[in-house]
Amino acid sequence: MRDRARGMSGRFFDAWTVGDRIEHALHRTVTETDNLLITTLTHNPQPLHLDAEYAGATEFGRIVVNGIFTFGLMVGLSVGDTTLGTLVANLGYDKVVMPKPVFVGDTLRAETEVVELRASKSRPDAGLVVFKHRMFNQRSELVCECLRTALLQRMPG
Repeated sequence: MRDRARGMSGRFFDAWTVGDRIEHALHRTVTETDNLLITTLTHNPQPLHLDAEYAGATEFGRIVVNGIFTFGLMVGLSVGDTTLGTLVANLGYDKVVMPKPVFVGDTLRAETEVVELRASKSRPDAGLVVFKHRMFNQRSELVCECLRTALLQRMPG
């Protein structure tokens, strides 16, 4: 409860149930700057992300947004509704898939479902939540999906 008093919106481990679903309210339209920044920050020289002439000659016909941006945005959009202020640690990301490309100008939205819960064996004050995050474009096409295992605080007291 102390985190709620500080204005934190994440849920404690005890507040989750398998099957909980959240459609995250924040949406984001991808810009050319978003793609350029993530691509250069990660030292990724892939011309499909940086070179309009090269990308125009591919099957996509234009620059494809770097998948690291799509993945990071998907997880980031979920944090306020899931783990803000209650996270001990992210323990892993599994089964990351990107079935459709993202392009500059696409507007992305995310949703989350709880697929597994288990008490921590080594930390009685925490538990593990496995979230399935999904990202969709403005046409409701799935563009990214993953499982995230998070170690969350139990409710104090």
